[in-house]
Amino acid sequence: MVSAPAGPSGFARIVVAAPGSGHGKTTVATGLLAALRRRSAAVAPFKVGPDYIDPGYHRVAAGRAARNLDPVLVGEQRIVPLFKHGAAGADLSVVEGVMGLFDGRIGTGGDGPAFGSTAHVAGLLDAPVVLVVDASGQSQSLAALLHGFRTFQPGVRLGGVILNRVGSARHEEVLREAAEVAGLPVFGALPRAEGLRVPSRHLGLVTAAEHGGEATRVVSAMADVVEQSVDLDSVAALADSAPALAGEVWCADAEVRRVDGSPVVAVAGGPAFTFGYAEHVELLAAAGAEVVVVDPTRDERLPAGTAGLVLPGGFPEQHVAELSANSLLRKDIAEFAASGGPVHAECGGLLYLVDELDGHPMCGVLRARAAMSPKLTLGYRDAVAATDSVLFAEGERTSGHEFHRTVLEPGAGERPAWRWRAGGVTAEGFVHSGVHASYLHTHPAGGPDAVFRFAEAMRPRIGAADHRR
Repeated sequence: MVSAPAGPSGFARIVVAAPGSGHGKTTVATGLLAALRRRSAAVAPFKVGPDYIDPGYHRVAAGRAARNLDPVLVGEQRIVPLFKHGAAGADLSVVEGVMGLFDGRIGTGGDGPAFGSTAHVAGLLDAPVVLVVDASGQSQSLAALLHGFRTFQPGVRLGGVILNRVGSARHEEVLREAAEVAGLPVFGALPRAEGLRVPSRHLGLVTAAEHGGEATRVVSAMADVVEQSVDLDSVAALADSAPALAGEVWCADAEVRRVDGSPVVAVAGGPAFTFGYAEHVELLAAAGAEVVVVDPTRDERLPAGTAGLVLPGGFPEQHVAELSANSLLRKDIAEFAASGGPVHAECGGLLYLVDELDGHPMCGVLRARAAMSPKLTLGYRDAVAATDSVLFAEGERTSGHEFHRTVLEPGAGERPAWRWRAGGVTAEGFVHSGVHASYLHTHPAGGPDAVFRFAEAMRPRIGAADHRR
């Protein structure tokens, strides 16, 4: 990390929160980003928690990388440095919250905000909060709701409210009167509009990468309604009121040592593999690697000289036919893994490495089969590395997040990647030769040593003969 000047310049910021999921946080946050950008403002997008999908729409709206702020995965001490890194050069930052304002890791609240909650992150950033409320089905009762959220935890600065799904001019008038009773200004009132909805499926919204040009249309529609319905000047003034933010700026170069030789690391991307953190690529580059993005639905070979492979999460189950049909790349990856090449696979990447997914042949690196399940597996995990690997030494501890509707048979290899307690001691994942594959999502900024360890594992392969025959 390097020192940064403290002060509000460049760090104007607001947090967009809600009483619960489904009130319209993503619509408002994305619309604010796009509408402010239309005013020629440089805007920086952030998302509280481990979510990968909302940041995809933020990126479309802001025209720059969206960052996650998750104290569970990276630690409280990194939230401000990571925020300052992502906000560098921006006029204003918009941080979209997660779930309800005070919802966080169960059993961690005590007298203060629950750990990892939107309120927790807002406090760490000393940022004012705009509450988005789905007003359909209520009128004067809004006053009681707002009064409760404004007074529940005095350390959280609730700066105003944006009403969503307002039915009529009269409805808006009554709601504004209720907000006045609660002592909160109303920054805007969005009408009910079906055109703002993004298609959803088993794990949430369809990703922006998969939504293609339609994602741009939806984001533009969000910007239109926010421009028409929200007092952007008042929102910007609230963001400008955020106090000076002391602390350092996160810097990838300061987090990892550099290996010689510029090893090539292939990182899966495209529509099937969209679940990654921007800091991961930055850390790999800081460790000396040359990062090349590969789309497994289209590209038929790994890049020449590939010394390492990263397979992030995503929705391979939605693209299973295309992935399976690309037999040349599947064969290439299988040969790379068989040659001992270092492979880091998370969740969707794990599914791509098994023998088959929903009956479709995959890479066959791991002796396991995957299938869709009606059960959602979701939650943070305090994990211990069960086996030495290209990422972790046996016994190392980390915090990760599990989020999937697939099941594996078996769920772990003879050499598991992790053990954690969740209804008993669970062995999970696979360590096989140079492969580390698991359902667990980790944030590399929370454990940069794993990135350097992976880069070190690539170094012996620099200049080696191509694994392809």
